[in-house]
Amino acid sequence: MFNLKINGKSHSIDVESDTPLLWVLRDEVGLTGTKFGCGVGVCGACSVLLEGQVTRSCVLPISAVDGKSITTIEGLSKDNTHVVQQAWIAESVPQCGYCQSGMILAAVALLKEKPHPTDAEIDGAMTNMCRCGTYNRVRKAIHRAANHATTG
Repeated sequence: MFNLKINGKSHSIDVESDTPLLWVLRDEVGLTGTKFGCGVGVCGACSVLLEGQVTRSCVLPISAVDGKSITTIEGLSKDNTHVVQQAWIAESVPQCGYCQSGMILAAVALLKEKPHPTDAEIDGAMTNMCRCGTYNRVRKAIHRAANHATTG
């Protein structure tokens, strides 16, 4: 039995110790905002915040997160009011949308660490892949969120 705090709620999960966190979130807890992309931790569609740090959930066994706090896209806000989500909407970032939950969580982690990142810092931190190529809009949205957090 594994105990996790997911989006502020405690969960006791009974799965094999090598079950990837991604499948626990989707299949056991019913949080489907975290997506399966590549399955090898490269694309970032499965990104979540683990103790506040962006983490690829498809390659992380549940045994490694026992007792830890996890935030998924569903836990960021109930109504898309988080400053990063608002910036994403304002800059029309999503196209197909598949990578966006992981991208948004990566941006949240970046802004927590660097409240006013440069373009180079954004490019270095945002390692998530977007098949639609919305990287320029992602950068603009992160700058917008940083500015809003300062002035808003």
